[in-house]
Amino acid sequence: MRKRRRLCACLIAAVLSFGNPLAANGSATADCDHVPSGVETSDDALDFRVPPGLMPDPQFDGLPATLAVHRVQPVFPNGRCPGETTRAAVLIHGRTLTGPVVFDLQHPAPEGGTLSMQEALARKGIDTFAPSLLGYGHSTRFTAGLDDPANASLRSYAADGTCPYREGCDRTHNPVFPLDQQGTLLNVNPLGGTRREHSSNFRFARTDVRVRDIRQVIDDAFARAGPTGGTVTLIGYSLGALNVGRTLSAPGGAKVDRVVFMSPFFGGPTEETPPPEGFATFPLTVNAVGEGGFLMPPGRDSVCTGHVVDGAREQRAAQILDQDPLAAGWGGNVAGQPSGLVRSPTFSSHGWNTDVAARLTIPTLVIQGIDDIVLPGGVQNARSLYGALPTSMTNKVLVEVGCASHDMVVEGCSGARCAPASGTPYGGTSGWPWAGPHATLAAALIEWIESGTFNGAGSGRFSVDDGGVVSGQGRPAR
Repeated sequence: MRKRRRLCACLIAAVLSFGNPLAANGSATADCDHVPSGVETSDDALDFRVPPGLMPDPQFDGLPATLAVHRVQPVFPNGRCPGETTRAAVLIHGRTLTGPVVFDLQHPAPEGGTLSMQEALARKGIDTFAPSLLGYGHSTRFTAGLDDPANASLRSYAADGTCPYREGCDRTHNPVFPLDQQGTLLNVNPLGGTRREHSSNFRFARTDVRVRDIRQVIDDAFARAGPTGGTVTLIGYSLGALNVGRTLSAPGGAKVDRVVFMSPFFGGPTEETPPPEGFATFPLTVNAVGEGGFLMPPGRDSVCTGHVVDGAREQRAAQILDQDPLAAGWGGNVAGQPSGLVRSPTFSSHGWNTDVAARLTIPTLVIQGIDDIVLPGGVQNARSLYGALPTSMTNKVLVEVGCASHDMVVEGCSGARCAPASGTPYGGTSGWPWAGPHATLAAALIEWIESGTFNGAGSGRFSVDDGGVVSGQGRPAR
């Protein structure tokens, strides 16, 4: 398969000491580097042809397609020193936001640096790959698929099963794929007051489309990063947990040594058999940019001061629109004045339930915000997943983080709660305030990727309070 480099950004905050046998931090020699001096960002395209029978709509069989992969890697100007472990992680996004938006938010963090999770990992020497799965971001969406606004949903069939509309009717199998988006969000821009017949009458993907995507990215990460042991850590965020879980259990295996389920979807319905009424009859859904972000239970916003970092919403909206320039010109109620939307595909799901989780064997970290109300059931998703893992598994950890919503990956902290008197925040420095859930999450991911432990334990249940301090019982992995 062919790969082409689209963009290569320069070093970020790299301070090099040319002509001096020691690097500026004193930890590396001119011959090799023990620690990275900066990070490098690139966007790559993994080309392939759609295998026959993979996608629900057969018109895409055999077509050329591309997966966009956003890489943030550590930079060792003099080469990584022999004996230093090389690690890589593949990070899988959820239902609506793409990999670069979720994992590489380019916004200042309270403690300095940025809120980018990929950058935090890369600065610890971990090579990170965040794809946009097929149908998302700069990956292929297909002209007769998600590029066609007429493939958004139409009005429902009548109660007797007939369709009274010339352009057609639709049905849906999941409320997150609402009906008649052509008549609502797209009515003015770009449809000009009309509803149109679909050019595709199928859901866009099924779970095994994602399995193929993820395995291609894992193979690419292995080839480019050359991780020690030939394996990577696989991280699934939100609905990405479903795709990661299916990838680990599907026939064929994967080059994965550890897994992280972050703010995971688990325990909700999956279509192990098709619903009686069938799947969605349209491939495209659209959402308002920023819809549903940073939501917390009533009263918790005032307690969780600073959980939304000033300007983070706006930066995320800008990156969303950059990832979807076509839909940036859609939406709004005034002709020629779009509000900007984000596209995502419809799909069916299978292969992620308690029976599947009970068969997992690799070291597993499950981490979720206590204040997550985006997923039905909230933090119970993480608890149910942890409880479904094999009782014989000796390397599994559950972490629940206070003052963290579904967007914990970029959440901060401000005020008196961030300087707890009872202990040092996990991942923080003694005497310094907690930087928030994003800092705890970064520290947890780094520790898990490096050693398969959390707070020094290979197994157990832990809580991180509203000030970032860890409590709970753990034990070493056996």
